[in-house]
Amino acid sequence: MKSTPAWRVYLLGVALCVALMICSRNFGDRGGPYFMAALAVAGIAYLLAIREFFATAKFPRRVVVIGFVLASVWHIEFLRLPPGLDDDIHRYVWDGRLQRLGYNPYLVVPSDPAFAALHTSETRSLNNPDLPSPYPPGAQLFFRAVTAIRESTFVFKVAFVVCEFAIIFLLLDILHCTGRAAHLVLAFAWNPLLAIEVAGSGHIDIVGALLLVVSAAALVRRWRATAAVALGLAIAVKFLPVVLLPLYWKRVRIRDAALAAAVVGLLYLPFLNHGRIPIGSLGTYVQNFRFNGPVFAVLARVAPPQLLAGLAVLVGLVTASWLRSRAPGSSPDQGTLTTEGTALHRGNATVFPPCNPVSLVVHGFEFAWPMAASLLFAPAVFPWYLLWLLPFLTSASTALITVWSVSIIATYVQWHLRALGRPWGSLPGWVIFLEYGCVLGAGAIIALRRLMYPAAPDTQID
Repeated sequence: MKSTPAWRVYLLGVALCVALMICSRNFGDRGGPYFMAALAVAGIAYLLAIREFFATAKFPRRVVVIGFVLASVWHIEFLRLPPGLDDDIHRYVWDGRLQRLGYNPYLVVPSDPAFAALHTSETRSLNNPDLPSPYPPGAQLFFRAVTAIRESTFVFKVAFVVCEFAIIFLLLDILHCTGRAAHLVLAFAWNPLLAIEVAGSGHIDIVGALLLVVSAAALVRRWRATAAVALGLAIAVKFLPVVLLPLYWKRVRIRDAALAAAVVGLLYLPFLNHGRIPIGSLGTYVQNFRFNGPVFAVLARVAPPQLLAGLAVLVGLVTASWLRSRAPGSSPDQGTLTTEGTALHRGNATVFPPCNPVSLVVHGFEFAWPMAASLLFAPAVFPWYLLWLLPFLTSASTALITVWSVSIIATYVQWHLRALGRPWGSLPGWVIFLEYGCVLGAGAIIALRRLMYPAAPDTQID
């Protein structure tokens, strides 16, 4: 790797900060010309910074510190702004409030006149008021915990930003344990989606992403029960990470998996309705919700949506299984190799180092690609769904997903079109072409470079 002058990273960080601050000034017109222009500049600056991060073996510690300071500046700018009138965060307040009042959010329809008196000024404008909650019980209990502090969208946004910064510190620990440079944490902290969808709109996905990072960090440290339970809790926030289950084969014990299943089962107990597991409006979501899912739209012409939703899950599971099969076998009770390649002995006398990444062969791309593959086949791909992937985009092996996390900002045009009075519906064709065309173009460039400059067999990607 070459050595990159730190001033180039500082320059890109300042450009990113200025662009996002301009973007925050136009947050009320999400998808409007000024918002989109500023966000496009921020996305380009971010991708250029990613190039510097991956091309440099190690930056001075002050680069990471200054990077955090810059990220804090633009987070504060977005945090102080009110979310959109119908952003999902208003549903979070409603669901948490219902639970505290003794109601089941999977049974109560917000628009029901019988419950009109339960609304507050922050819940009357929630989206899809004719449907009960679609969020799994892990998310529901988080809603209840936050509303116990205060029934406010601002408190939720603060809680989400706290989760984001917790991810940063966990990533720093993982990078340290795996012997990688600390500056790679900025590949996560500087992603523009965090400013828009965590500090700006506030989305529960960042809580699930935090739990996934906890699980990954636990795997690195061989805390197998913690890893299994954290994955279970992440699935209980949203179902997307269920596709990661094959990655845990032989990395956790059967009793760890049983413990995780028991914990998830306990989360459902407060919401059972006559012994039935609640799903709220999840079925309606699969049946009717469509956004930015071109693959699903094509396949929907020949197959029912329930089958295609199952296909999306299957694609993620197959991807995870393939990645797991490529990793060296490592039973939780077997000795493995240290980072220097020295075999550790089996048996009770063996002492494993607290940070032994090779022992369980945990790589960020293993988490990112199965979820990305599943989302590609999903009926709806909102920008905040990619929050699940961002913590694991710290190597060149996830470059295409990194590009996608930037190109997806083109979909914000839909919000501006709705503000102009146009019905919420399919995205303009040019948006789909721009979003996925950028990813395909980046893939073609990467493939061409690999053909022209093949890497050495022992090159470590992640």
